[in-house]
Amino acid sequence: MDRRNFTKFALSGLAFSFLSDSMGRAALPMTGPETLGPQPANAAAVPATPRAVAQKPYAALLERAKAALDRHADAFALRDRVAIVDFDAPSKDARMHVVDLIGGQTSSYLVSHGRGSDPAHSGWLHSFSNEFNSLASSQGAFRTGDMYFGQHGRSMRLVGLDPQNSNAESRAIVIHGADYVSEDHVAVWGKCGRSEGCFAVAPHIVPQVLGLLGPGRMLYADKIGRG
Repeated sequence: MDRRNFTKFALSGLAFSFLSDSMGRAALPMTGPETLGPQPANAAAVPATPRAVAQKPYAALLERAKAALDRHADAFALRDRVAIVDFDAPSKDARMHVVDLIGGQTSSYLVSHGRGSDPAHSGWLHSFSNEFNSLASSQGAFRTGDMYFGQHGRSMRLVGLDPQNSNAESRAIVIHGADYVSEDHVAVWGKCGRSEGCFAVAPHIVPQVLGLLGPGRMLYADKIGRG
């Protein structure tokens, strides 16, 4: 498949089934069926968390995300799947989870945090900020927006919906690809590199992540201090 057609499929969410094993190096194996297939665009209520997901370390964060999805119901055209970013985990772990709220399947990825959230570059997020020039990650509910080509290639805009991330769009907090987010980087340095507050993922994973999310879904990021 040539690059032009692959991009077309990726944006429609169909490229997920065409990705080779090498394309998934930064993603953990999915639980449940092999693909997150098309789901109903709108769900009247978010279903109960499937047992397989309820046993995951990020289960409590997912429950918080589902509450935010209900709280911001008018902001989301699509409620079939969400992305959660578990900042309780270190950057060497696959801590971005795209969860199918209908069937319970999950796909997990490496993702960066902002350098302002980890000044010593420990690999752990220590603090959040919504301030301009903080270079830090923000917490809360984001709505996925338009896809575009920027300095990091294909990217996706995010709109912050909570007081603690309300400046996200103005700060240009987006999802984009970065070479410092990869298993190779983690193997050498023991952690991912840091962004300027964006949710950076491995470049070869960008089509998969953007294809699964698309505009109009929720990304929820937080650190809840699980024991």
